Formats: sequence, structure tokens, C-alpha cells
Amino acid sequence: MSEADSKPAPAVDAPLPPYLAELNEAQRHAVEAVDGPVLVLAGAGTGKTRVLTARLAHILATRRAWPSQIVAVTFTNKAALEMRERLERLIGQAAEGLWLGTFHAIAARILRRHAEVVGLKPNFTILDTDDQLRLVKQVSAAEGVDEKRWPARTILAGIERWKDRGLTPDKVGDAGDLADGRALTIYRRYQERLQTVNAADFGDLLLHNLTIFQTRPEIAAEYQERFRYILVDEYQDTNVAQYLWLRLLAQKYKNLCCVGDDDQSIYSWRGAEIGNILRFEKDFPGAQIVRLEQNYRSTPHILAAASALIAKNEGRLGKTLWTTANEGERVLLRGLWDGEEEARWIGDEIEALQRKGERLSQIAILVRAGFQTREFEERFIQMGLAYRVVGGPRFYERQEIRDALAYLRLVNQPADDFAFERIVNTPRRGIGTQTLQALHHLARGERIALGEAAAKLIATDELKPAARKALGGFLTDLARWRSLGPAVPHTELAQIVLDESGYTAMWQADKSPDAPGRLENLKELVAAMDEFENLAGFLDHVSLVMENAGQSGGDMVSLMTLHSAKGLEFDIVFLPGWEEGLFPNQRSLDERGMKGLEEERRLAYVGLTRAKRCAYVSYAANRRIHGQWQTTLPSRFIADLPQDHTEMNAEPGLHPRAAGLAPAGLEEDWQPTPLLRRRPELARLLMQAHREVMPPPPNTGVKFAAGDRVVHRKFGLGTVRASEGGKLSIAFDQAGDKMVMDSFVEKA
Repeated sequence: MSEADSKPAPAVDAPLPPYLAELNEAQRHAVEAVDGPVLVLAGAGTGKTRVLTARLAHILATRRAWPSQIVAVTFTNKAALEMRERLERLIGQAAEGLWLGTFHAIAARILRRHAEVVGLKPNFTILDTDDQLRLVKQVSAAEGVDEKRWPARTILAGIERWKDRGLTPDKVGDAGDLADGRALTIYRRYQERLQTVNAADFGDLLLHNLTIFQTRPEIAAEYQERFRYILVDEYQDTNVAQYLWLRLLAQKYKNLCCVGDDDQSIYSWRGAEIGNILRFEKDFPGAQIVRLEQNYRSTPHILAAASALIAKNEGRLGKTLWTTANEGERVLLRGLWDGEEEARWIGDEIEALQRKGERLSQIAILVRAGFQTREFEERFIQMGLAYRVVGGPRFYERQEIRDALAYLRLVNQPADDFAFERIVNTPRRGIGTQTLQALHHLARGERIALGEAAAKLIATDELKPAARKALGGFLTDLARWRSLGPAVPHTELAQIVLDESGYTAMWQADKSPDAPGRLENLKELVAAMDEFENLAGFLDHVSLVMENAGQSGGDMVSLMTLHSAKGLEFDIVFLPGWEEGLFPNQRSLDERGMKGLEEERRLAYVGLTRAKRCAYVSYAANRRIHGQWQTTLPSRFIADLPQDHTEMNAEPGLHPRAAGLAPAGLEEDWQPTPLLRRRPELARLLMQAHREVMPPPPNTGVKFAAGDRVVHRKFGLGTVRASEGGKLSIAFDQAGDKMVMDSFVEKA
């Protein structure tokens, strides 16, 4: 045989399987890099779900593992179902044996096999939140903890934080002053009680897994051998316990693929630890980092604006999104006079878009705080514009609003039995089921209202002394509030009722993540009442709003918070309320400093990248916050948006200054909006409010540098941290970190 005859025939490239053929180069790299640790940084709209499912298909198609040797973890059941359906379409058969599900679902499956290691039986019960709260109340009462000062929800939130960090009671160090320093004892008793009744809560599922793996190395070795490949979705949202669980399972083969986006880590308030994704290379030496940067969702203008914004963050791994889509429209920046005008403008814009053929279902309004939805809801109801609130109830359907309205209804109408029953023991006054049964029995028998029945019962010995005293105190409060009705404004009366009833204090004492939002909603409710002449008129309005709200259906605008919008996309997105203190949120800045600011910026990035074709960012020069008119500064995030990709459209006098986008304030040539031209009395009031809050700047032209001591009319003494474009970042001695205009401070 000649040398030529011995040469192999030229290789012919085999056609790529379908699951690879439809991927771009970076996606294909992420799919084929199956050996060793891999972090896939998947930017917004870059096809991360496609990559995850294709990677699963590739592992199975190349026979690197059987389905039972693969675990794929998601954060929601919906994501797990979508991934399974996509995978089965790719491989053309059912993915039997694959460990695909949420962290909790997979951890529960493991725990049921080894429950006896942690003192449980395999048929243990998984408690829901109500059962958890009931158990915490029992344990707290046994420990002599004052429930009014330390509500069960607050203590449970502390226990859940410990579990999120993988801490069993014996591993908790300083427990702080939670429950007067008895929280750790309550945690220990709570866990003992769960074991006694053969139950676990959701936090236990992972926590018990960690205990099993750490105390029984042979069991850990079994799962480390079993799971040859591990895939994790939304890795930036993992907490410490989830991180530890994954590290333990991946110890043998180290074939751990985590898909996530550090720029979309926005859930620190519920335990997510962005450090998990930022230190991936350190935790898993030799890890490959694959960046998915080609965006299939948004236009170049939207992506450029979002990329410039997020580039200001220091705590990120870095990537730049790009697209081959048409240029599209620039991000529209809109400055308006006040929040009411903002809601009116957005409503009018949506109607105009609808006339052009846009579907309402492809339009979203994303707000930073839940209380912002009220103005939009009421405006849309007036317009007859169909909407839905995503991720939560409508404003007037929220628990705290319904409770507050029940108090006000009962003050206005003593015979309102539904309101009476709702709040007679909210907050808890010691009026239990037996007392309520006695009230109902008497009310039905004599055909009288519950309030009248209560007045009769407390004059007898039918009730126990404690219940009689509590019910009597409640009736006395109601009588006093009703007597105040003619003498004080109805907004002031509402605040008195909420404060004296203990309802406000109940939420102030609640340390759960949603408590601050509930307090903001209550303040927004009181502010909304000022638009009406009296309490009765406001309550009538609410009844009509609720009736109209229940009649909408079909094609609807989506209204939601930015946190609820993650993972969604819309053709057109409105982003209202981009003002300092509201967004970025002042509480986040005060509590977490620079970390809080960077998470707020990530939230802004998430909001912008929800938009496919059009994004509108708006801010108001004045906003009524907690019943008081305040002049506001445009958000610092607006200054981060590049002018080449934005278009400014503000009312005269409301244009931000070119340098740094600081607000111009009320200039001499300011002209009222059409609304205020029709209502000159409102214009005068707002002008007066503006002057009271923001007096004419006394020191135009003064320059400030980092380290300068300054004084502000409202916030007092402080030290300048940074100066940029007419705005100062100042650490005030009493008020904390604030962003203010340089023209409103003087050198101390």
C-alpha cells in the first residue's frame, strides 16, 4: 500500500444537532463546556433558559450521564416546568429520572430518604406560614415574650434569616436583642417542637440537608457520587444555605454550572447573597466564565442606556449587552410637575399607544414602591383603562389598607358588622373566639349590630374579666374617635385612629421585609383622603373604585413593582418616580450604604431591560409624600443615562440642568402645566409649598469639595463626600447620607 493510500480520508464535518445549531457562539460554548466548574453570566434577554436546556440535552445526547445522575435547580416551580418541557421537546422523549426542581423540592426529596438522621420520620409535614406563626406564638408565650412588642412574624423572620445562612441553633453566635434577647431560646424550642410533631418548615429542608451531609459523610458521598452534573438557574439569587448545599454536592466531580446575572441581583432583603456569584472563581479554582452578551429582547438605545447605568456599579463581574436589532427609539425622559400629573401623562400616553394599535398586555408600568400604584389605579379607573396589578393585590385590596378602611368605616358607621369583626382583635387585644361567638349570639337573637351587642355584654358578667375589659376599651376608643369627627379634619382623624388603635405600631414592630412597604401604603392612604371633603365621601369613592376594579378583564396594562418584574418582558415600559429618596430608595441607602445604592442601581437596570421597543423614564418636581408636598430631585440614575441614547421631554422649568441632570427648580420663566392653568388655586398652593420646602438658593456659584463641612436648612450639619454636576453626596450628622443640590447648602 502506498503512502498516499494509507492517509485517512478528509474529515467531513458532521451536522450539528438541532439543540446546538440554533445557538450563537457564546451560547454554544456555554453548552459544550460541560467538564469542570462553569459560570455563565447571562445578561438580560440573552437566552439563558435556552442555554440551560440545551446543556442538559447535550449531556444526555453525548451519554456523559444518565438522567438520574443530573440535578438541575431552579427557583420557581414555573421555571422548572418550563425547563422540563423544553428539554423533552429537544430530546424527543420524557426526561425520566432527572432531578429537576426547586431547591426546596429537591432538598425535601433527599430529606425524606434520611429523615431519621435529624430526628424526623419520612412522612414529616411541611408547615406553611400560618402554621409557623402559630407555633412561634406558642413558644414565645411560653418564654414570656410580650407579643405586642415582639410579634410572632418578627421573631419568625429572625429565625428564617438564621436558616437562610445555614445556622442551626447551636451555630448562632450573637442573637442580638430580638425578643429581648430570647430569640435564640425561642429558635431552639421552636426546632424541638417541630421535631416532636414530625414537621419541618421550608428553611429546614435545606438546613436539615446540610446537617445530614455534615454529620454523615457516607450519605454525602452517596449524593456526590450520584450527581455527576449539577446545573443551577438564577445563581445570583442564592442564599448562604443554598450555596453551602451546592458546594457539598459538587465536591467530587466539580461539574457545577451556575447560570446567573450579577447585574440582576435584587433580592438581598430576602436573603440573596450577591457574593456567591462574585466569588465563583475563587470558590471553584479553574472555573470557566462564559459571558452571554447578545441580547434578543431590546433595542440598541435601551441596551446602551441600561449598560451605561449599570457600569457605575463597582461590585460586578462586567459584561456589555449588544444586539443586531434595529436602532429603535431613544429612552424618553419626562419631567412633570407632580405625581398626579405623572399618572395623567402616562394614562394619556397609553391611550395614544392603544389608538396606534398597541396591545395593553404589552405595556407595563414598573414602580419602585407599592404605594405608588394608587395614583395610577385611580387614574386608570377614571379613564376606563383596563389594568392588572402583578405580584400583589390592588391598592385598596391590600391587607393593611382593608384593615385601615375597616376602622374608618366603623367610625363612620357604627352598625358596620363586617368592619367590626375584621378589626375588633387587630392588633390583638385579647378578644378571642369565645367572645366573638357570644357577640354573634346576642346580635342575632336581638337583631342588633355587633357594636351594640358588645355594649350590652360588657355591662354583664357573661364575659371573662380580661375580655370584658379589652372589649370595653375598644368601644371607648370608637366613641372617642367618633366624637372627634366634627372637630378635626378627616385626614387627621384617620391618623389618630391608626395610631391610637395600635395598628401603626403593630407594623412598626414587625421586622418582616414587607412591613416598611405596608407602613408606606398606610401613609399613602391618609394622603389620598385629602382629595375629598370628608370621610364619608372618601369611603364612598373607595367603594366605587372597588366595584369598578372588579369589572375589568381581557387586554390589560400590567402595573407592578420593579421586584415583581424580573423575568418578564414587554414591548413598552413606563418607569415613573425616578427621584432621589424614592428611587434610589432612601431607606435602602440609610441601612446598607453603598451596597444598598448598588442594588438600587441593579433594580433600575432590571427595569430598563424589561422593555423591548420603548422605555419611558419619568420624574416629578413635586410629590406629595405622607401628606406633605415636597420638592424632589431627579434620581442620580438619570444622570447615568447617556445623552446619545435618551431624549428629554420635560415641562418648561422642569428640565434638569445639562450638567449632571440636577433639577432647575422653579425658574422665573416657569409656566404652569395645562392642569394648573385650569386650576389656578392649586397652582398657587403648589408654588407656596415649593417655596416653603425649597427656598431660593442663597449661594449660587459656591464650589464644594470632598471633606467640606456644610449646613443644610432641613438636614443640618454634614460632610461632603463627593461633588458631581451640581449635586453633592453628603453624610449628614443626624440625617445620614443624602444627595442634595449644591445651591441649597452653605459652608459651615
